[in-house]
Amino acid sequence: MNSLLDSKVKATIQDGYTKFLLARGLKPRASQKKMIATVAKTLGSKDPGSRIGVIEAATGSGKTVAYLLAALPIARELKKTLVISTGTIALQEQLINEDIPELLAACDWDYKFSLVKGRGRYACNLRLHQHTKIEDGDDLSSNFLFNGIIDQGSNVNESLYRELLDALLKGTWNGDRDSWGTHISDRDWNPLTVDRRQCTGRYCKFIKECAFFTARNNVEESDCFVVNHDLVIADLVLGGGVILPRLENAVFIFDEGHRLAECAIRHFRTECKLNSSIIWLESIVKQCSSQVTKFGDDASFCEALIGIRTRTEQLSSLFSLALPMFQKYESLKSADDKKYRFPLGNLGDIERDVAKQISDTLRVWICGKNELKDKLSEKFGSNEHKLRSADLEYFFQMIGAWQSRAEKLLSLWDRLKTKISIDETPPACWLSFDDLSQNVEICINSSPISAKVLLAEGLWSNVAGAILTSATLRSLGSFNSLKSEAGLPSASKFLALEGPFNYAKSVKLRVPKDAIEGNLVEAHNLYVIKKIRLTFDERLGTLALFSSRGQMLEVFDGLSKQDRKLVLMQGQYSNGELLRLHRRRIDRGDGSVIFGLSSFAEGIDLPGDYCRHVVVVKLPFAVPEDPLMEARSEWIEAMGGNAFFDIVLPSASLRLNQACGRLLRKETDSGVVTILDRRIISKSYGSKLLAALPPFSMDLCF
Repeated sequence: MNSLLDSKVKATIQDGYTKFLLARGLKPRASQKKMIATVAKTLGSKDPGSRIGVIEAATGSGKTVAYLLAALPIARELKKTLVISTGTIALQEQLINEDIPELLAACDWDYKFSLVKGRGRYACNLRLHQHTKIEDGDDLSSNFLFNGIIDQGSNVNESLYRELLDALLKGTWNGDRDSWGTHISDRDWNPLTVDRRQCTGRYCKFIKECAFFTARNNVEESDCFVVNHDLVIADLVLGGGVILPRLENAVFIFDEGHRLAECAIRHFRTECKLNSSIIWLESIVKQCSSQVTKFGDDASFCEALIGIRTRTEQLSSLFSLALPMFQKYESLKSADDKKYRFPLGNLGDIERDVAKQISDTLRVWICGKNELKDKLSEKFGSNEHKLRSADLEYFFQMIGAWQSRAEKLLSLWDRLKTKISIDETPPACWLSFDDLSQNVEICINSSPISAKVLLAEGLWSNVAGAILTSATLRSLGSFNSLKSEAGLPSASKFLALEGPFNYAKSVKLRVPKDAIEGNLVEAHNLYVIKKIRLTFDERLGTLALFSSRGQMLEVFDGLSKQDRKLVLMQGQYSNGELLRLHRRRIDRGDGSVIFGLSSFAEGIDLPGDYCRHVVVVKLPFAVPEDPLMEARSEWIEAMGGNAFFDIVLPSASLRLNQACGRLLRKETDSGVVTILDRRIISKSYGSKLLAALPPFSMDLCF
């Protein structure tokens, strides 16, 4: 036998499935049964190297129920914690509030499950009090601005903060951003959060009421954690087992698994704005001098402060040296997007030398800050110093903010100082130039171009078992792109499940006979303005998907005033409000058209009359000027590959499938997909894109 699972576990899964179907009045689905069996076989394999599975399960396959039914009993049998990771907060909450409770109730299973979010989703009690309380006549918003902890200064939303604090004190709100009744903007929310460097932990006077630690304490004994991909990657960066269970003690389900590699790359992207960094360093020098005066009776502490100040001055000088060095590349930037990218991620010898000096100084600087924080921690709760506890808290948070920013800068300059050898995958490294009122801000950016090594070495080689699943994982009908981008082991199992839909009967794919090729930008825009009106329906829902905001705005402006009344455009409202308005229009018998970008091509659920027509305005190729795509293409070409067929086309295929997938959400759905880009039939690669789509019926003229 190749399985660790005994007959008892198999019987538990089978019995659970029978009870679930009975409770919901459903019949067994072939695809769902196959997925349950594959998840069980994969996670229960005797060979640890074979416990990675990839399952593409089309909409309507019942994949959530399938992986829950199999994974929960198997994780318990293996004495592992089940971690379900999603791409969005919305899916997290759906699992916690609907899918998992319903399945456990139907199966009569007893499992404890918890929603786990990052620290940034919870308000810091101390920060809330700091923003709503005036102590001894101090203006705390000015104090915060002076300390450099936040940038909002006197523009903080004090009325909102008082409302949040009142609700927190009354127990009508738990401090979770997502549980507040109305949307809180990032600008208003960010001042209320701290990262692990700024948190005073056990020294905080609100530790017993802390929203974050209360949430964390409630998950310690759970059988199942529901998290998102960002939290998984953040835990990997910390070495694993810091936020979540250690990898060898956990079984993972990655729902919306197509987002995992992209999330990993995004997490490791770093940047440094040179002018802003110099101003920041100068403010630290002033703050150190100010604190030396306050702590004048503590020689050891003042000595540490003076050391930080000296190294800060050294750093400021090095950044000032780097400024003209990178400024010279401004003349080489592209005219359209004001960027300059270093070929194969390599800087020159002089730039690398300065990067090494900055990196070395930053590393020593961070060590000095750690020493300073340790000394400051000793002062909490003691009466040895005359400073108010509020002053200690401000200073502790300020040092934490310095440290967090310094660590991000260190990761960038460490990368910049390294000469890339020809046989290793280079990072993308580029400069962006933003015109300011008096000078040009130079931003240095660096990012991995692939998550292959990050995930292969950090995740797959250590985890007890894992399943990646999503409605769309294949590109051009193959898992090859996903396997390469996510660094999946060669022993991984791959399965593509058929959906429950009769595609040929339910969907007509149309390409107008007079369509214009999407790369003819001006002509295509004029054509879309003229043609898209024919896709509108006076009673039903239409979803028009654009590849760029610029084209979306131009097409919208080119419509008649009457036609524009039918359109709800992404950016006019929050996504949730836009969808609510769209559904309300359809419910009252009016037509409604959504103009959306790539974020509306996945994860949007508009069943029935809410979406009877999907319009793909242009084939969803990645933006050519994107530095990451440019760097990846350059590397593939340097290795003898073909960037278009190796990465550009597979990526477009995945996105096109996701866009078309917005149409059929239930077995009773039907409608039309219209592609307003002639390249789908005029270019040789068009046949590959069409072949990778479900077997829709075709109509090449209307």
